[in-house]
Amino acid sequence: MKQLPLIAMLLILSSSMIACARAKSEEDIIPTSGGDLAITFIGHGTLMFTFDGKSIHIDPISDQADYSQWPKADVILITHHHGDHLDPTALEILRGDHTQVVLTETCAEQVKGGIILHNGDVETVNGFTIEAVPAYNLVHMRDSGQPFHPQGEGNGYVITVGDKKVYVAGDTENTPEMKALTDIDIAFLPMNLPYTMTPEMVADAARAFKPKILYPYHTGSTDVAKLTELLKDHPEIEVRVRDMSFKRP
Repeated sequence: MKQLPLIAMLLILSSSMIACARAKSEEDIIPTSGGDLAITFIGHGTLMFTFDGKSIHIDPISDQADYSQWPKADVILITHHHGDHLDPTALEILRGDHTQVVLTETCAEQVKGGIILHNGDVETVNGFTIEAVPAYNLVHMRDSGQPFHPQGEGNGYVITVGDKKVYVAGDTENTPEMKALTDIDIAFLPMNLPYTMTPEMVADAARAFKPKILYPYHTGSTDVAKLTELLKDHPEIEVRVRDMSFKRP
């Protein structure tokens, strides 16, 4: 029997390890004008998009995946500086020579060499158009009266992938800026108290900007069925529930 060259064996082994690392995560495939977009639902607020041979990681944290088994990222998006969204260890593992990190000004205090986007900024990064959308609390506050996420600190991101616009909201409530969005094909909206939104807030936002597909994420112990019920009379908005629970590697 002819033996495989060493490099081929290593490639097969590497692919198997990556497949095992992702085995705990669901994946959806979304057709676009430029090919398929693969969405990997890693857990909590952590996602990965794969398109045209490139990977975009959103808020990667080590609690959710063993990133040492994954390829280097092409783009990493960080929504804000809280520890369940910004993990320097995961960033160090995923960053390669060509990785571009997009983050907020507050995150840049911990992570060097990134591209800072302020609310409203638009930038083309590694071939993807990325718009920063304000992410903040209107209602839910700490005992001190300070919002869990003050205005101006956090970003959501609208990423253009082929002919699709994907909105990852970050930690936020149903802000006027969110409700003013247009032509969103896919939206990820957070839904857990006291930090982000109630199902009623998510439904209110969805009715306003009408994403074609809505994924609740960062849901904690929230009863996601409540959102499905609230939007049952809006068939133009497809609510897709995927497993975004904590997944220890």
